[in-house]
Amino acid sequence: MNFTADHIKALILDMDGVIWRADKPIGDLPATFASLQAKGYGVALATNNSTRTVEQYLQVLASLEVHLEPWQIVTSAEAVGDYLKARFPAGGPVYVVGETGLVEAVRRRGFYVDPNTALAVVAGMDRSFTYQRLAAANRLIRAGSAFIGTNGDRTFPTPEGLVPGSGSILAAIQSASGVEPIILGKPGAYMYELALQRLGLEPAEALVVGDRLETDIVGAQELGCHSALVLSGVTGLEAARRWKPAPDWIGQDLATLVELLPQR
Repeated sequence: MNFTADHIKALILDMDGVIWRADKPIGDLPATFASLQAKGYGVALATNNSTRTVEQYLQVLASLEVHLEPWQIVTSAEAVGDYLKARFPAGGPVYVVGETGLVEAVRRRGFYVDPNTALAVVAGMDRSFTYQRLAAANRLIRAGSAFIGTNGDRTFPTPEGLVPGSGSILAAIQSASGVEPIILGKPGAYMYELALQRLGLEPAEALVVGDRLETDIVGAQELGCHSALVLSGVTGLEAARRWKPAPDWIGQDLATLVELLPQR
């Protein structure tokens, strides 16, 4: 490792490619999380995937025998919801291009979906995206609605290969409206700052673990967190070795990393 792990107090873990692939666990997750707890490390999960609610993520984790609290789950949808609440404290109408996770995140914070008038257009991964939704988002943004995106990931890994992701949808709306979105997901700092706030830590006290260099690792490095790249997701070893600045640690998977961490 290119850092001293003694002052690391918690890990911030990506999900896809780190914990699971298509909801299939990577390694013995109950043993890995039990080891983290036994060694005295805190844990938060941070994902750009906005399609699921926090409750749905907790259910998937529980089915894999990993039991966490709602505050430990940070999604790009949750980040959008927090940002909206800070910008528009009274709540109000928004237009959502997205799935259940994004819709519920804004609803829980006092916003409701209105296709005719909106304080903001919020957009993310939407596997039911249509020309009609593109046209509605374009019309509202051109009329003055804020344009807020979950994340800029242009592709999304599936068992069949890479498919268009949230970034592709944001790019279509930006092309139509001429307005660039405010993006709350990684590699931006907002999600990591939210996780650090919940953990009660400073950036230098956290180790971010991810499988994407351009999101997980860049975001960690820019904020001042330590970074670990696992090769269990979308990034191969050669690409990892070429990346500058290099992650603090590169290894096969989360279990390998946890084995190397010292007792706190």
